[in-house]
Amino acid sequence: MKSDLLKRITMEPGKCGGRPCIRGMRIRVQDILDMLAAGTREEEILRDYPYLEPDDIRASVAYAAAYLDHTVLPARMA
Repeated sequence: MKSDLLKRITMEPGKCGGRPCIRGMRIRVQDILDMLAAGTREEEILRDYPYLEPDDIRASVAYAAAYLDHTVLPARMA
């Protein structure tokens, strides 16, 4: 399911500076994440952006989770 969601995320050099977008549209994953972080409910986002689908919002969150899923090595203290 996660890989199906991630197929909704596209990156094109000439669109939004190559940043990850939703299904080739000019709405960035970051825009969706910013709205969610500000407390905007999914229903509000879908009402304000009628061309979005519920899976687009889930895809944005899945993309962020996948992007952040890496090992972090602390710097050595001198």
